[in-house]
Amino acid sequence: DELHITYPNAGMATSFEQASAVAERIGFPLLVRPSYVLGGRGMVITYTPSTLKEYMEQAVRVSPDHPIYLDSFLEGAVECDVDALCDGEEVYIGGVLEHIEEAGIHSGDSATCIPPFSFSETIVERLRQTTRDLALRLGVRGLINIQYAVRGDVIYVIEANPRASRTVPFVSKATGVPLAKCASLIMAGAKIKDLNLPDDTRHLEKFYIKEAVMPWGRFPGADFVLGPEMKSTGEVMGMANSYPEAYAKSQIAVDYGLPKSGKVFISVNDRDKRHILMPARALQCMGYEIVSTAGTAAVLRGGGVKCETIGKVSDPSPNIADLIQNNEIVLVINTPYGSSETRTDGYHLRTLAVRHGLTSVTALASANAYVAALEMMHEHPDGLEICALQDVEQHDIAALRLV
Repeated sequence: DELHITYPNAGMATSFEQASAVAERIGFPLLVRPSYVLGGRGMVITYTPSTLKEYMEQAVRVSPDHPIYLDSFLEGAVECDVDALCDGEEVYIGGVLEHIEEAGIHSGDSATCIPPFSFSETIVERLRQTTRDLALRLGVRGLINIQYAVRGDVIYVIEANPRASRTVPFVSKATGVPLAKCASLIMAGAKIKDLNLPDDTRHLEKFYIKEAVMPWGRFPGADFVLGPEMKSTGEVMGMANSYPEAYAKSQIAVDYGLPKSGKVFISVNDRDKRHILMPARALQCMGYEIVSTAGTAAVLRGGGVKCETIGKVSDPSPNIADLIQNNEIVLVINTPYGSSETRTDGYHLRTLAVRHGLTSVTALASANAYVAALEMMHEHPDGLEICALQDVEQHDIAALRLV
C-alpha cells in the first residue's frame, strides 16, 4: 500500500458465514487456501457458493484454529516470476520469466519462458522496477522471488518470497549468473557492485523454456488437470533461437511426444470455444484430422475447420473412448472449467489418455504453445531432435533435468 502497488482483493475467514461475506464483497471466482501452505497444498479455485461451502466445511474440520484466505482469482491473467538479488542498497534483476499457462496454475507445474515472449518492454520494465521497490522496502539481503499476474496493462503482485525459489537454477543456467552463490556472498556481507555481474540479462540471445515433468503414469486414476496445487516431480529445459522451437525441445526432453500426423481430439469448455479456432485451423493445415464432441465441433465447423463429431466418454459407443482404445488418437486437447459436468466426463477422458500413453493438454495457452511446437517440427521435419541433441553436447542445458 505504501508503494501504491496493485494486488488482488482478498479476505480471510474461519467459517462459511465469514467466507460468504468475503465472497459477496469480492465476487467469484475465488482462490481459496489455508493460511499456511507449501506447494499449493489444499488450494482450490471456487466458482460457486456451494463449492465454497464444501471447502470451508472440510477446512474447518481439519484446522479449526487457522483462518482460510480468499483471494480474487484473476481469470485470464498471465502469471510471471521475477528472481532478483538485493543487498539493502541495490537490486539486481536475475530474470523475468513469463508463464505459458494462465494464472491459477501453480508455478511449479507451469511451463515458463525467459526472456518473456509476449510482454512489451513497458511491462517488463514495470515488473523490474516494482521488484526493486519491494525488495528494498522489505530489507532483503540475498535472493527474492516475486510472483505477478498481468491482465491487460495492470500488474498485480501475487506474493513476494524473500528467499530462493525453484526457478533460480533455471534462471542461472539461462543467464550464466550464479544467483545462489551471489546471494550467499551478499548474506555474508558482500555488495552487488563488487560481484562483477553482467549489466543486463534482458536481452538474451536465445529463448529458454522450463517444462514440468508430471508423474501421471505412476498414479493411475489421478486426475491430471493443472491447478493451484503443485503436482510435478521434476523439470527439463529447452533452448533455441525461437520460443516455439525451445518449447518443442522441452516436450522432447520430457518425452511428451510430438506426433507428426493422425487424429487430434478437441473438446473445450465454453470459455475457450472462441479461442480454439486458431490452433485447430493450424492443426488442419498441417494435415492432422480433427475429432470433437458436438459442442466444440459446431464451433469449429462454423470457423471453417473440418472435423468429425464423436460422442463423449459417457455416451453410447462409438465414442471417444473407443477411438483412444483403438489407438486412433495421437493428441488430446481437453480444457475443463470450474466444477461443471465437463470436469466429470473429462476426468474419465484424461485418465484414459494416461493409460494409453497419450499426450493430453488441459489449458488453452498450453495448446497454443504445443501447436506452435508442432508447426516448428513440420518446418524442420528431420532437424529438430538432432538439433536438441547437439545443443546438449555444446551447452549441456538444452534438455537438462533439474530434479
